[in-house]
Amino acid sequence: MEQIKTADKKSLIKVRHLTKYYGKRLAVDNISFDIGKGEIVGLLGPNAAGKSTTMRILTGFLMPTKGDTFIADCNMVTDSLAGRKHIGYMPESVPLYTDMTVRDYLDFFARLRGVPRDRARKRVNEVVTLCNLEEYVDTIIGKLSRGYKQRVGLAQAIVHEPEVLILDEPTVGIDPIQVSQTRNLIKELGKEHTILLSTHILPEVTMTCNRVIIIAKGKIVAEDRMENLSAVTKGSRRLRLEVKGPSDQIIRRLQRIDGVRKVSREGNYLIVESPINIDPRGQITETIVKSGWTLLSIESVEMSLEDIFLQLTTKEENPE
Repeated sequence: MEQIKTADKKSLIKVRHLTKYYGKRLAVDNISFDIGKGEIVGLLGPNAAGKSTTMRILTGFLMPTKGDTFIADCNMVTDSLAGRKHIGYMPESVPLYTDMTVRDYLDFFARLRGVPRDRARKRVNEVVTLCNLEEYVDTIIGKLSRGYKQRVGLAQAIVHEPEVLILDEPTVGIDPIQVSQTRNLIKELGKEHTILLSTHILPEVTMTCNRVIIIAKGKIVAEDRMENLSAVTKGSRRLRLEVKGPSDQIIRRLQRIDGVRKVSREGNYLIVESPINIDPRGQITETIVKSGWTLLSIESVEMSLEDIFLQLTTKEENPE
């Protein structure tokens, strides 16, 4: 699979042949990708896939074993200090100073990142409004709920107006209302920033991201726009059947049909998978009728992101 997909707009994140070893263990295996200006890209993968390592290298916290990463054309291997000026980073566990107020904390980080004093005051007010923190701006951070602490973490990531945002599990541990608000905020930020978002929550990617990169065992196994992602599953066709009859016998009989890759149960339905260039509906109907069973319904169904994710990562972990 061709891994490098050059974005239509100027690429603000570039990864070239990135490889990282921890001792003898290979964590990231020769990956390359681009993320263009204004894109929101989801970075997905099972545990120990290499996501966090990739993000830490991009932010300058780790050095790669081989390869290069660029943020706004700054090489993060040779000139990470220049590159960090363009990055807003929100780690999964945000390092908050819990004895400071929200205002003081954000002002401190704005000044730390070189925002002039007069601009810092105005910018703190802007990010407080953007992250819906007005009610708590003079509250000690240690007294905030986890959801509001996440908002403070996001506010500190954008207070210096970076071009690139790197967000690691930004909605972990917060309630459904705050999850929805955070998703909307990320989509709004995507109008002005390039965003790389790591998450284990697949619906979050579907609702937030323009494109997805799926990693398994340190390798990119899929990279595409959300609407095109099903193509990476080698053109699978899925049919949902409702059949009146003995389900075990029906499954065994359908699995004998040429071109049928898999038959599985999904509630009261059967899911039949076949190559995209094979339409087994005629043979399925004929088999069911000849067997004396009743076909109540048959319809095509699209693969969800979860289906694709499981198929790709399971295939990578358990190759045939």
